[in-house]
Amino acid sequence: MNEKNQKLSGTVFVADDDPDILDQLRMILEAMGLDVITADTQEKTEALIAEQRPDLVIFDLMMENMDSGFILCHRMKQKYPDVPIIMVSAVAQDAGMRFDTKSSEMKNWIKADAFLDKQIRPEQLQAEVSRLLNESR
Repeated sequence: MNEKNQKLSGTVFVADDDPDILDQLRMILEAMGLDVITADTQEKTEALIAEQRPDLVIFDLMMENMDSGFILCHRMKQKYPDVPIIMVSAVAQDAGMRFDTKSSEMKNWIKADAFLDKQIRPEQLQAEVSRLLNESR
């Protein structure tokens, strides 16, 4: 079975204030065999983090606050340091700012294990999720 068709197991938290993005990511992740729990605010996401340990999380960088994603990453890594985090954002398109997790300095500051620009292609998300889940197990 190739990686594209490989079924995964586990629970993923997805936090984004855009309901269309939440639905899109949920459908892609569920098709991969994952259980998905969504939240549309930083507050709801913090409550999820307090209640349950996911296998992977996907956070939007900017929700109700410009730095919601950074705050959530730091809180997640404090409580569950081994849970992989994917940060997604349209900030590169909107403001021309670039974030990545290739350098250890940037990864340490962001606290995310991967950074994807919005308008995420399903195969791109599938590859990152598969890679991070396989690395964390």
